[in-house]
Parts: sequence; C-alpha cells; structure tokens
Amino acid sequence: MDGNVLFALALTLFAGLATGIGSLLAFVTKRTNTKFLSLALGFSAGVMIYVSMIEIFVKAKDSLVDELGSTQGYWLTVIGFFSGILVIALIDKLLPKSTNPHEVKGVEEMDIKPTNDEYTKLMRMGIFTALAIGIHNFPEGIATFISAMQDPNLGIAIAIAVAIHNIPEGIAVAIPIYYATGNRKKAFKWSFLSGLAEPVGAIVAFLILMPFLNPVMFGMIFAAVAGIMVFISLDELLPAAQKYDEAHLSIYGVVGGMAVMALSLLLLA
Repeated sequence: MDGNVLFALALTLFAGLATGIGSLLAFVTKRTNTKFLSLALGFSAGVMIYVSMIEIFVKAKDSLVDELGSTQGYWLTVIGFFSGILVIALIDKLLPKSTNPHEVKGVEEMDIKPTNDEYTKLMRMGIFTALAIGIHNFPEGIATFISAMQDPNLGIAIAIAVAIHNIPEGIAVAIPIYYATGNRKKAFKWSFLSGLAEPVGAIVAFLILMPFLNPVMFGMIFAAVAGIMVFISLDELLPAAQKYDEAHLSIYGVVGGMAVMALSLLLLA
C-alpha cells in the first residue's frame, strides 16, 4: 500500500471511531451542550453541502465530460448524483424506525431509570441501533476513502464533517445499552464497534473498486459521493441541529462550515 492509501484509510478510521467519542461524552458530562451540538452539526452540514456541490460534483462532471463528451458526461454525472441519494435513502428506509441513527439523544437520558420490563427491550434496541449505524456508516466510509484518494485535503474536510456527525450517533448507541446493563465498558464497546463500519467500507472500496477505477468509474463514484453527502446533510445533520437549536445557531454553523470550506479550497488551490 502506498502512502495515499494508508492516509485515506487512517482518515476513514478517525471518522468512524468518533462514535466512541460520543459514548465517552455520555459518561463524563451531566448535560448535553445543546449550543455546541447545534453549531457543530450545522457546521458539518455546511462543509458537506458546499464541498459536494462546489467541488465533488464538479470534479465528477469534469472527469465524465472529458471521457464521454459534454452531453453524455453531464447526464451520467446527474445520474450518479441521484443514485448516491437513492442508495443512502434506501438504507434509511429499510432501517427500523426505533433504531434509526438519526434519532437525537441527550446525555440527560442517562439519569432516567427504566422499569424492569424495559431492560431487555433497551439492550435489544441498543444493539440494533449499533448495527443500524454500522449499516448507515458503510457507504460513508466508501465516500470518505474515495474522496481522500482523489484529494487528501478534500478527504480531511469530509472526515472531520463525518466525525462530528458520528458523535451523537455514539450517544444514541451508548444510552440504551448502559440503561440495560449498567456497564459503561459494554456501552462504550458497542458504540465503538458501530463506527468500525466506516473503515470496513474503505477497505471494501480499496479491494473491490480501486482495481477497476478508470476516469468513467471515478466520475460516477464521485458523483454518487456528492449525492450521499447532500442527503446525509439534509436528512440527518440539519434536522438534528434544529432539534438542539438555540437562536439560529444551526444556520450560523451551516454558513460557517461553508465559509471555512470555501476558504480552505481557495487557499489550497
């Protein structure tokens, strides 16, 4: 493996294991910092939306147009973009509503003691939530890896944005498992493991996609990555940021994320 591959895999591992940070926060803090989460999730959405529409989509289009011509290249870019949205939307649709990783949790819920009848259900919910997040994170791992392989600076931005939005997902896994077992280590373990799906996605991308990666396939995959990122931002990050929102902080976060991403691209151009 060359340095670029190892770097891309490391970024994906960093992004995925941020779920573990979420579970740690659930154990060491007494209250959810709603202002910070609203701002951070909005910032993550701003980064993803800006980089998807301004950078990733354009690079995908350029690659396909260069190979196939203006009309066919543009059509395939649009098809790839909406294919990415369709894939991640289907994953969300197939997940049971009770274990959907988009459900916002607060650390205050750690203080609510369940009844005896709820213990088994909570353990089952926590494990299924971990599995659901794992399934959900798999295409994110592919997206982060492919982006980092194409442009390391782009990969860093996406990895940070994905890591931020994985933190609440870690909380969502840890809380029900801790309820059911009273065991912090077990709750952390499941939260940590749910994030491993992202580096697994990266490894699958490396082993299966990389050998066949030509300009046309790259363009289609990159267009799909843009679609995945936009869907995650609109369906997951912004609604979660709005739930935590105070005084339009989520929107300020979105604008701030876009501005930072734009400045980064300008400085690194």
